[in-house]
Amino acid sequence: MFPHEHLLVALLPVVAYVAVRDRHLPTRGVAFATAVGTQFPDLVDKPLAHQFGVLPSGRVFIHSLPFALPVIAGVLAYGRSTGRPRVAGAFAAAYLSHLVGDTYRSLLAGQVPPDLLWPFVAAQPRPTVPFWAGVDGINVRLWTAFSAVVLAVTLAVVTWDIRRQLRRTART
Repeated sequence: MFPHEHLLVALLPVVAYVAVRDRHLPTRGVAFATAVGTQFPDLVDKPLAHQFGVLPSGRVFIHSLPFALPVIAGVLAYGRSTGRPRVAGAFAAAYLSHLVGDTYRSLLAGQVPPDLLWPFVAAQPRPTVPFWAGVDGINVRLWTAFSAVVLAVTLAVVTWDIRRQLRRTART
């Protein structure tokens, strides 16, 4: 799936859920967590595979359940401990929707795609240069730069939030 498709597949159900349950639109935190969650696997895996060549494919590592489930568990635990389970739940749902969006054809056929179980199962063979790479791989370089910016901003927000939570805890 393309990035905008991942975003829509996750954001529409989140907006519908919040609108029906709370009769308002999602908060900025829920919207931000959903947007980051929908892109997170590609923000990590695509540059590592296609720009730096350290992964066999752009759909392993963070796309794999042995790595995704601990990340999701950590996010949910952090959301619960900080009183923001909806923000954490939005990230988790968006992240999982990304994995399903990338593998839904195999899942509907009753098969578990090997990428979901990497490194315990060999990655599905894919072309070295992705179809979306563009002339001289320009799109790979642009995606890598975009990924670095989004991950840096996300890390800054999370770091700021952790520090804020620690200050609150220290005051009580």
